[in-house]
Amino acid sequence: MLSQASKDIIAATLPAVKACASDITGVFYPLMFERYPEVKAFFNQTHQAQGTQRQALANAVVAYAANLDRLEVLGDAVSLIVQKHVSLGIQPEHYPIVGECLLAAIREVLGEAATDAVLGAWGEAYGQLAELLIGAEEAQYAGNAAREGGWRGERAFKVVRRERESEVIESFYLQPADAGALADFQPGQYIGLLLEIDGQQVRRNYSLSCAPGLGYYRISVKREPGGLVSSYLHERVQVGDELLLSAPAGDFVLNDAERPLVLLSGGVGITPTLSMLRPALENGRAVHFLHGALNSRHQAFGADVAALQQDFPALQLQVLYSEPLAEDAGQPQGLFDQAKLAALLPAERDLDVYLLGPRAFMQSCYASLRALGVAAERIRYEFFGPLEAIEG
Repeated sequence: MLSQASKDIIAATLPAVKACASDITGVFYPLMFERYPEVKAFFNQTHQAQGTQRQALANAVVAYAANLDRLEVLGDAVSLIVQKHVSLGIQPEHYPIVGECLLAAIREVLGEAATDAVLGAWGEAYGQLAELLIGAEEAQYAGNAAREGGWRGERAFKVVRRERESEVIESFYLQPADAGALADFQPGQYIGLLLEIDGQQVRRNYSLSCAPGLGYYRISVKREPGGLVSSYLHERVQVGDELLLSAPAGDFVLNDAERPLVLLSGGVGITPTLSMLRPALENGRAVHFLHGALNSRHQAFGADVAALQQDFPALQLQVLYSEPLAEDAGQPQGLFDQAKLAALLPAERDLDVYLLGPRAFMQSCYASLRALGVAAERIRYEFFGPLEAIEG
């Protein structure tokens, strides 16, 4: 339990920390990577370069410090952190590293204001948060290991099939290398990959793009320009190779409501919606599948979704190309702006929306959905990377 003296010090210094939060996290990451290079594998260096990871940590530190007496309001954010940490294999011994470097960064940025008493209070608060996260993560690790076909840590999977889905997206079908049972997952979850690329250990999370219960996992990877992991998977991983996977994780999952369901995605954001699509249809839900792609060469899984429409005629399908090619004449074009969504959504706004895609796409669609009367709590979204603000 955090002492009252520490709470008082944190309340008094929170405005200064909040004002400098981005500077603090900007010092924190390079310092941690210099002192403890072994932890660099847990962090996506593209997100580091973009600054999104730094900003996400700054927001999290401020939100935690502002809610020390009512941590329940941070429930969703804490759950997201726990799920990500478990997929990456974060262990209790990693927390002192973060604590040490975070306090050092606070001292460097705040200067004389970072007295021993101030650093002691923030250190105590961090210790409380670390204890909370370690406990929740251990429960998740134990649960993963206990379920049928489950495991703890990493497990070797064999690539049994590769499939080109578009000019930029490749699917990898994975089965346990030990031929053992395969843990089930919830539609919308992801797995973690542990890779060694040219002597460098790296970790990435990828959404499962297939429905559960098929006897395999499937990930569908977009090749990103300059992307270390996506290029490695596209160029060097072949059928028969083995990959190390962490167990399925994530709470961005399909609910079991009977309300109409809107799966709204842009680009490679389609992957978790594919996992949700068939289960929702088989449960009798009215589904509106709305997907935006640059053009036909970038669109993935078009034939798969169209085939589902043959089996489930009630499926409402709309694909839009934002940068169509000459051969795309006749294909619906444009963006899912407010006018387009107004025409496509059910007249009754009591529905569930799952929203995924590039940040600008998500922010625009979210604003349009809210303007059209869809309640905020009915719009589920997830960023591929650090948590960012949906209302921009």
